[in-house]
Amino acid sequence: MILIADSGATKTDWVIIEEGHETHLAQTNGLNPYFIDLQGIEDELQKNLYPHLENKHVKEVHFYGAGCANLQNRDIVRIAMEDFFVNAAIYIEHDLLGAARALLGHTEGIAGILGTGSNSCYYDGKKIVQNVPSLGYVLADEGSGAYMGRLLIRDYFFGKLPPKIEKAFDQKYGFSLDNILNAIYNEKWPNQYLAAFTFFLSEHERSTHIHKLVNSAFSSFFKYQISQYSRYQEIPFSATGSIAYYFKDILSEVAEKYGVKLGKITQSPLKGLISYHSKR
Repeated sequence: MILIADSGATKTDWVIIEEGHETHLAQTNGLNPYFIDLQGIEDELQKNLYPHLENKHVKEVHFYGAGCANLQNRDIVRIAMEDFFVNAAIYIEHDLLGAARALLGHTEGIAGILGTGSNSCYYDGKKIVQNVPSLGYVLADEGSGAYMGRLLIRDYFFGKLPPKIEKAFDQKYGFSLDNILNAIYNEKWPNQYLAAFTFFLSEHERSTHIHKLVNSAFSSFFKYQISQYSRYQEIPFSATGSIAYYFKDILSEVAEKYGVKLGKITQSPLKGLISYHSKR
């Protein structure tokens, strides 16, 4: 029995593969070690995952997580799991490797994540060979939900939104500047807070201003991420994540502008990871 986890900034999906069949087991909060400590991860697993695993004999755990690019962070997640999965081999990997395996399998290509955050890599069919550093939502995360949310809020408070869109924003949220600044600088999960504004962007995607905003965000992603790979116009770019999926028409526009061939676009890497590990 194999347990697979796809953990992003917002949520973690857990799936069991047993005798060739998969079962969606549970959904917990995101377990990014940059935002949640060891005790927090243990508490989340104890409350929302382990009750679903009674009488299930897990032999392998494959955890793909945001924030797990370095050994120190991977060890935090591993330690949280070791006491429970005493007879299982535990593999903690970066969510970017999970995206590459899910999207490309054993094929060469450029893989990206466009969700709450963003990231990309060149994958040779076995491993990540090159990765333009992801600097997080404060410094970068171009093309992500958090990045787009930041652009929307900036346009709102600088008076750049068309009157119709500004009115719709007021009616939907009714936030003051103090409300938003407090949520971003004093509350937990500011990146998730910013990314939540993409629901508004999706509702008003036909607006010329909103279309340009999303296009600009993706253009920055291609400028600072994808175009850094030497063969970016030769090999396809595939992406996973809610932002890539729900704004794929605009993503396609920007890819064409940069001479990039689009490959797979999926909302979640889970289906691809299930296929990858089932074949293994």
